[in-house]
Amino acid sequence: MSHRSKDQKKELEIPVPAENTPVIAKKSAAVYLKRYWQLYLLLFVPIVYFIIFKYIPTAYVSIAFKKYSIVQSIFEMPLAGNHGFEYFIKAFKNRDFLFALRNTLFLNLLDIVIGFPVPIIFALLLNELRFKFFKKTVQTIAYMPHFLSWVIIYGLALQLFTPDNGLINMVLRHFGHNAIPFLNEGHTWVATYIGLGIWQSFGWNSIIYLAAISGISPELYEAASVDGAGRFQKMWHITLPGIRPTIVVLLILALGNVLGSGFDRPFVFQNNLVMENAEVISTFVYKYGIKALQFSLTTAVGLFQSVINVIFLVLANSFSKRMGERGLL
Repeated sequence: MSHRSKDQKKELEIPVPAENTPVIAKKSAAVYLKRYWQLYLLLFVPIVYFIIFKYIPTAYVSIAFKKYSIVQSIFEMPLAGNHGFEYFIKAFKNRDFLFALRNTLFLNLLDIVIGFPVPIIFALLLNELRFKFFKKTVQTIAYMPHFLSWVIIYGLALQLFTPDNGLINMVLRHFGHNAIPFLNEGHTWVATYIGLGIWQSFGWNSIIYLAAISGISPELYEAASVDGAGRFQKMWHITLPGIRPTIVVLLILALGNVLGSGFDRPFVFQNNLVMENAEVISTFVYKYGIKALQFSLTTAVGLFQSVINVIFLVLANSFSKRMGERGLL
């Protein structure tokens, strides 16, 4: 009887035809959309934003290969010389652009080499603090510069670093030392620029690392304590390996922006005495594109900048995967 009942059950089990699978998927998708329509409604606004302000403007990249005319649409503009690469050639023959390219690469690499480890070290040290009130106070003080605009920071820099009236130089002269031209000479300007950039961002950037540290299991620290590990050993063998994936992802993103630069920071710190060190691609685009109305030239520069950033991003991602990390893609 048991064998017959098993055979009867097998006969009663009728497999669902494969052709009905899409219908079931459509029904489940419709039920899911009906149940969570509020979430998709919330997504509608950012999707429209990206379509209007991110995807549609990409059509205007073609200006880099055409002779720009304000009275013609992008589809009516004639192709530039040298098979459309006229403005790319002009850019690389432009002395100001070559200075801007060099300075952008140099300043961004300094930001990565010097500035990237600072929030990691700060997060590790902050994690070791045991007094919650002191810890929160330090965090708040470190976060505050992030909310200051670069115009305000430059105003503070003028009060501190100018050769004649700057507070630091006044103190140096009081003790018999010469004034340091923090903002008027190339090498000291670069040091000031990088130092203020680190001061402005390290507290805010440490938030991600602190969040990653909070995700590490406390049992690992307890086991290390039982084995007699000290604070530094726990930091080195547990905390750092625990946040290594986060460090790798953020480093890849930083390398992907190695030829990019914000506009406000270099623009407010520029002056005629340090232009050979302070001119970057963003300020070059402003001067030649917005002020001189050379839209095809600056579009070509922007396209070149984006392509190089993508190449750096892909190379950094592939290198991280070869080193055994997950990477971005």
